[in-house]
Amino acid sequence: MLSTSTSLLQSLLDRDNGDAWRRFVALYDPLIRRWSASHLPQSADVDDLVQQVLTVVLEKLPDFEHSGRRGAFRAWLRSISVHHLRKFWRSLPGNSPDPEPILQQLEDSHSALSQQWDREHDEFILQRALELVGPEFTPATWKAFCRVALEQAKPEIVAAELGLTVNAVCIAKSRVLRRLREEVEGFV
Repeated sequence: MLSTSTSLLQSLLDRDNGDAWRRFVALYDPLIRRWSASHLPQSADVDDLVQQVLTVVLEKLPDFEHSGRRGAFRAWLRSISVHHLRKFWRSLPGNSPDPEPILQQLEDSHSALSQQWDREHDEFILQRALELVGPEFTPATWKAFCRVALEQAKPEIVAAELGLTVNAVCIAKSRVLRRLREEVEGFV
């Protein structure tokens, strides 16, 4: 992803911007799919739900107003997903299990299930951001970042391992972190 998430959301308003939509789908399809699979009986149902959620995002995004609060988009996406899960479960014959307690938990932003959704969302977005921004950096910069920021190695040790100065290791960490913050701004 070359644009920040906030600008990605803005780019999605232009329905002719195929690159923005491909980036968005690459980011969110796996997350919605993984999450839906734990609440739906068949993979075909998961495919349908993912398609429905992404279609609603496409249709309703022009009406979405980011409040500036952390997690606003995540909560909006969760509400769309819950709505379509509810529609799915209501369409089943009467002898199916009652999903309403789970759906109500998902609608309550303070419930353990909603908080799990939020954590999974943020972890997934961060992981995808790491995958997407990694190629933007040289191997030495990326390795220095990973060792210090993700593996909690001391900069002095990483500098010795990579044949860099401690300052170069700290700069590498800072550059990658800045780029990651840009990438996930507004999403996590």
